[in-house]
Amino acid sequence: METDAVDRLKVIRHFALDLDGTLYLGGKLFDFTPRFLRALKERKIGRTFLTNNSSRSTKQYVAHLRAMGIEADESEICVSTHATIAYVKSDLPAVQKLFVLGTPSLQGEFVEHGFELHGDEPDDEPDAVVVGFDTTLTYPRLCSAAWWIARGKPFVATHVDRTCPTDQKTVLPDCGAICKLLTEATGVSPRAVLGKPDPRMLAPIFARHPLRADELAIVGDRLYTDMAMARAAGALGILVLTGETTAEQAKQAEPAPGIVVENVGEVASMLVGLG
Repeated sequence: METDAVDRLKVIRHFALDLDGTLYLGGKLFDFTPRFLRALKERKIGRTFLTNNSSRSTKQYVAHLRAMGIEADESEICVSTHATIAYVKSDLPAVQKLFVLGTPSLQGEFVEHGFELHGDEPDDEPDAVVVGFDTTLTYPRLCSAAWWIARGKPFVATHVDRTCPTDQKTVLPDCGAICKLLTEATGVSPRAVLGKPDPRMLAPIFARHPLRADELAIVGDRLYTDMAMARAAGALGILVLTGETTAEQAKQAEPAPGIVVENVGEVASMLVGLG
């Protein structure tokens, strides 16, 4: 690790932690994750769990982490859904009725924040279309989303991820892939794609914690989301090689991440080494 990276790590007061591919893969917690989280707690370094995966609700993420042995509460969870809701409220203030192409959990999050769900029938006109990672995707609902997008309804996506990490022998097309399909069908691209790498994803962290950007480290496994957001926000990017990015891809990355490690267990060792 270069001296500059060591110096930057010394001033870190809060970690924004990607989940799948970083702390666990699919349904399996990495063996080194508990040691890393203990190292943060022992050094009184804050943490926020940060994920683009909009298929689960905030409450479901808390339950998912606890099932893996990680105690967390809702204030420690930051999902691309939150950034999307904030965007719709601030940039599309007239929007009240939404067609949400997403899981029931994603739809429920919007309802909890005061929106109505519309658009499944041709005469049930929404004000806008929101697309997320829809693990319950059906062809009729995909067609309905395309119908409303083609008719000029604002098209917003929760995040850019093309695939979702998994420990199973399959490929999970994610929100970015679903949006590509809709764009190909309609000729319309999303007017906004929230979540990482958009720095607005970090707004809840800075709202809850008095931090400078250089006191925040973003840990994740993807160059085009986690590391890109770290650069855009002026935070320290720590790339782990337990998910999507390979060691060769990390070497070729331009610009290079602030720190590249095999896993978060190495970050724990670094923190211990700092004294």
